[in-house]
This record gives sequence, C-alpha cells and structure tokens, in this order.
Amino acid sequence: MDNERSAKINIGGSEYELILTTRATKEIARRYGGLENLGEKLLKAENFELALDEIIWLITLLSNQSILIHNLKHKDKPQEPLTEEEVELLTSPLELATYKAAITEAMFKGTARNIESETDPKNAEVG
Repeated sequence: MDNERSAKINIGGSEYELILTTRATKEIARRYGGLENLGEKLLKAENFELALDEIIWLITLLSNQSILIHNLKHKDKPQEPLTEEEVELLTSPLELATYKAAITEAMFKGTARNIESETDPKNAEVG
C-alpha cells in the first residue's frame, strides 16, 4: 500500500493500514459535517462510550479503505472487510486510545497533499 497515505495499527494480531481516501472523506463528512468537525466531535463526546463508538467507527472505516483497495486490485483474492463488532471484540479501550494517534496521522497524510497544492507562490510575501 502507499505508505505516504497510511498509518498502521494492529488489531487482534493482524496489521491494518488506516487510509483517508476520498470515499472515507465523504463518509466522515456525512457523519460529522466535514473533516474539520471530526476532532471537535471526538473531544467533546459527552461520555466515554460515545467517544469509543466514534473511534471504533473511524478505525473500521479507515482500515477498510486498504481492504477495499486490495479487493479492487486483487479481485481473485478478496479480503473480508472489518466490522465494528470485530474491532470491539479484538481491541481494548487502552488500545483504542493509542489508535487515536494513528487516526490523526492517517488524516494528516490524507490531507497534506491537498494543503500543499493550495499554496500559491504568487501569494507569498516578499522581503
């Protein structure tokens, strides 16, 4: 997979790549109203269970992007996408807390190119 775009996590002894794709971005926008609202939503979750649900949803979504990309490129050897239930059963709350860094890394890597391409040298300050 494209290391520039992904962050790796381990779920139940298997390694998964978290990738922010256009498809994932659309899903996040649908759920939160945009990527910029995501961090705020996670930080302001009213209770621990709600925060866990959001992290589980995000891990499942971002992990499945690499699986869906694999399946697109290897139609003869498809892999089963992860379910939220599997993520819940194969992780501990402590692990989920450490995955927040990987989620942030995947988001940053997925949006970094967009930010760089919007920088216009004509608008740079002179002297």
